[in-house]
Amino acid sequence: MPPASGRALLTPPGEPVVGATVQYVIDTLTTRIVSLEYGVDERLPSERQLAQDLGVARNTVREALDQLEERGMIRRRAGSGSFVTYAPSGAREAASPVAAETGPLQLQVVRGIFEPEMVRLAIINMPPRQIEALGETLSQMEAVASDAGAFVRLEEEFHRQIAMGTGNPLLIACYNLVIDARRQSFRGAMYRRHLTPNRIAAYQRGYNALFNAITARDIEAASEFMKLTLIEDQKLLMQDD
Repeated sequence: MPPASGRALLTPPGEPVVGATVQYVIDTLTTRIVSLEYGVDERLPSERQLAQDLGVARNTVREALDQLEERGMIRRRAGSGSFVTYAPSGAREAASPVAAETGPLQLQVVRGIFEPEMVRLAIINMPPRQIEALGETLSQMEAVASDAGAFVRLEEEFHRQIAMGTGNPLLIACYNLVIDARRQSFRGAMYRRHLTPNRIAAYQRGYNALFNAITARDIEAASEFMKLTLIEDQKLLMQDD
C-alpha cells in the first residue's frame, strides 16, 4: 500500500511535516494547478474522485487539500468544493530549478536509470487499488484522439502512479523531479511537432500492453516497454536536432 507516514518529501521550510502519501497528492495537484490543467477559479474534482484517481484514501486527499488551502493555492467552499486560487504568474516560482536546468539528453539519461527499475519495484509492491487507478488513467489516455497536450499530461500521470506504486518515498520524490523536467518547453514543443494521431494511437497500444504486464506482474515485459519508450523519445529528439 502507499506509504502512510514518514517525513514530508518537499515540504517548504516553516510548514508542517506531512506523510509521504499526502505529499504525493500535494505534489500532483500542485503540478496540475501550476501547469494550468486546473485553471484559476476552476473547481477541482471531488475528494472521492481524486482519491480514486490517485489510488489513495479519501482522508489523505482531504489532508492534502488542507495543506494546499493553507498555501493559498485553493479555496474550499462549504457545499461547493475546492476552487483554484493560484495565479498563473506564480508558475515560474514554483518550478524546480533543477528541472529547469535539465537538458533533453540529461533527462533521457536519468529516465534510463529510473524507469525500468521503477516499474520493476511497482510490479512487486503495487496493491490492487493502485493498479485499478492506473487502469482508469489508461482509459482516459485511450480516449484521446488528437490532443497532444492532453495525452502528455495523462502519460505523465500514468508514470507518476507507477512511481507511487513502488512504495518508496525517496524514489517518488526523485521521480517527481523527472516529471517536472519532462514538462519543460523542449519536450512540449517536440510533442506538438511529432505527436500525431497515428503516433498517439501507437502509444495507446503500447501503454495498454504495459498495463497488462503490470496487471500480470510480468517484470520482464514491463521493463522492456519502458526501454522501448525511451528509444522512441530518443528518436524524436534526434529528429529535432
